[in-house]
Amino acid sequence: MTALRQTTASRLTSEFVGTGFLLLGVVGSGIMAERLSPNDVGLQLLENSIATAGALACLILLFGSTSGAHFNPAVTLWARLAGDLDNRMAGLYVVVQTAGGILGVIAANVIFELDAVFWSTNGRISPAAFGSEIIATFGLVIVIIGVVRSGKEQFVAFAVAAYIGGAYFFTSSTSFANPAVTVGRMFSDTFAGIAPASAPLFIVAQFIGALCAIGVARVTHPTR
Repeated sequence: MTALRQTTASRLTSEFVGTGFLLLGVVGSGIMAERLSPNDVGLQLLENSIATAGALACLILLFGSTSGAHFNPAVTLWARLAGDLDNRMAGLYVVVQTAGGILGVIAANVIFELDAVFWSTNGRISPAAFGSEIIATFGLVIVIIGVVRSGKEQFVAFAVAAYIGGAYFFTSSTSFANPAVTVGRMFSDTFAGIAPASAPLFIVAQFIGALCAIGVARVTHPTR
């Protein structure tokens, strides 16, 4: 029983800290990009994407062996449907991912001398953005499934980082692809923020994309 508690604590702490630092990377680099390149949105996005991809690679390498380094309810959904998590653990993963993400954004606001909670006014929802989030999340989830089921788990960190870094530019929504990230980014009215009114449809699109990826992967990368 003690060992089980320690294992659970390790997994949940990893998801909490990992998602927190992921959001700190996303939002913090967005704030820094705005300040370093105030008149060049393209350069801001490049700076934001490089920092996010770098943080992702490090965090997945750090926590992959403890929690699986999901940092994303869409990835946790796949783990649950694949039987790697039970309902209780999957639910706890989502709770700590969301809480960690919010705390990471608050930390980014504070260290850049902004209000701790700084609600975003960055409206992002449109038919194109909705479709973009379906595609972005589909791509992320199927990359993870494909790499894992190909027996190349050691490359997941680099595959995910490369995909997200690229998807910042080839999707019109800049590839949130993560419900916990979407919730967290509501708390900062900066470059990476999303208005609360836009978040629900983004999250719906992300789960649609994840479910589509899981379905397609059953054909392209069936379990052995």
